[in-house]
Amino acid sequence: MRKGSNLQTEADLASTLQVSATPFSGCGVGIIAVNLIYPKVPGNVANATTFDFPVLYEVVDFEIEQLFEGSEQIKEQIVQAAKKLEKQGVRAIVGACGYFGHFQEAVAEAVDIPVFLSSIVQVPIINIGLKKEQKILTLVASGKDINADFFRSSGADLSDCIICEIGSLESFAPIRWGKTTLDNPTLEADLVATVKKELEKAPEIGAILLECSDLPPYSYAIQQAAGLPVFDFITLIRWVHSSVVQNRYYGHF
Repeated sequence: MRKGSNLQTEADLASTLQVSATPFSGCGVGIIAVNLIYPKVPGNVANATTFDFPVLYEVVDFEIEQLFEGSEQIKEQIVQAAKKLEKQGVRAIVGACGYFGHFQEAVAEAVDIPVFLSSIVQVPIINIGLKKEQKILTLVASGKDINADFFRSSGADLSDCIICEIGSLESFAPIRWGKTTLDNPTLEADLVATVKKELEKAPEIGAILLECSDLPPYSYAIQQAAGLPVFDFITLIRWVHSSVVQNRYYGHF
């Protein structure tokens, strides 16, 4: 069993139960989230009702621009947040912003459980399913902070993607700048319109990836408009959770 594992078998549960080292248990996925105050609708990674399984949050406190840039000044805070989640018994760690990917290697080396900090880590597996000439339309919150090194930090290749910044949309401003009101229908309409324009310009797009953890609430509308596979933070977190919290199958044959 890997160091740090808290897996129990049915035989364990049927025999002797040991006292847990934490005051609670059962959260398979730990999420590192930035301390930002704005409306977080269902589907947002920072809204716990998004998930049909328990998750555990650990909050870090710094300017979101520092995360976009991958500032070295915030690395240790992120590493310590991951270590705390590990001590609290989670089986895997993710981030609540794609730009946590700047620190993927540092965090993965610091803990003994799997780490998938950015939605960008899905790029290689998405690309495998596409034709060689197809690209992944990737909606990002800060286009100026996207480069090949950032993608490589998440094990991805920037050349597989077409980058589209949505952070400059007026309807996205309440999220980016921490406002207390959000015009949800307008943001959804703006995102759909943006995707449609990109599809018109680039017919080689074969899939869509939403980098931002605030965008999954709009994945359904985007898919209805685009007719393409849409990947986001929730597809990542569900995949991660299913790997670290396996269930028996029941039925008849």
